[in-house]
Amino acid sequence: MNGDEALAAEFAAIRPRLVGVAYGLLGSVDEAEDVVQDAWFRLGRAERSEIGDVTGWLVVTVSRLALDVLRSARVRREEYVGPWLPEPVVGGGDPADRVTLDESMSMAMLVVLESLSPAERTSFVLHDVFGLPFGEVARAVGRSAAACRQLAARARGHVAARAPRFEVDEAEHRRVVEAFARVIRGGNGDGDIGALTALLDPDVVLRSDGGGVVVAARRPIHGSARVARFLLGIARKIGAADRLTVTTVNGRAGLLRTPEGGLAVYGLTVSEGRITGIDIMRNPEKLRSVR
Repeated sequence: MNGDEALAAEFAAIRPRLVGVAYGLLGSVDEAEDVVQDAWFRLGRAERSEIGDVTGWLVVTVSRLALDVLRSARVRREEYVGPWLPEPVVGGGDPADRVTLDESMSMAMLVVLESLSPAERTSFVLHDVFGLPFGEVARAVGRSAAACRQLAARARGHVAARAPRFEVDEAEHRRVVEAFARVIRGGNGDGDIGALTALLDPDVVLRSDGGGVVVAARRPIHGSARVARFLLGIARKIGAADRLTVTTVNGRAGLLRTPEGGLAVYGLTVSEGRITGIDIMRNPEKLRSVR
């Protein structure tokens, strides 16, 4: 194997991790893959003798490029129609086999990260999620290590205040998701509202992303009674055409809905046996890779 072949093999081996880093910063698999491909092209043009650690160089380069994309995307996301949700990574095939997803990168966590500044998000994701030392983080962010430490601390406090607070056993999470699916399926949408409300935390929040392309709630819906009525109303409209399948969404049990009207992916957050957050992706532009 010559030098170019060895480099290509090393890149292929770490590519899913690089996509995972970029996805944590951008919330989009498509944009993450574009960033990683750009980093590969830049590696091909770089002076090899000046790169001591190829993996480290690629992680920093991918992070810099993703940070640039994130900064330019903020204006577009501020003008987005309705809530902006991350592109879900749905398990069982493409694109899940192209990205190494950190277990903390749930849809709910990515929604919280969206409220951070680009520099805060990059510092937090690189250090707290992927374990990069602040010296490496500083190279990616373009600030001093001390400044990045402060950025990460500020982001950490914000995340602690808004992110899910309880670690949930994977089997318990799946049990709640399956129970939720059974109620929604019941009677072709005429599920028992009492049974559904019992699965929801009183302060549950539902967000739905249609991107202005398909019908979706324009604002988050709060409270178990309102969320239950909304969900059962959707199920009644779809009726027998609805197929609700338990799958993996960003590393945790979630739901894939395949009605005649189009795909939808449900990311669910569970705490103490109840659902505290429901993130529904309906925007077809963010579901192109879902089979």
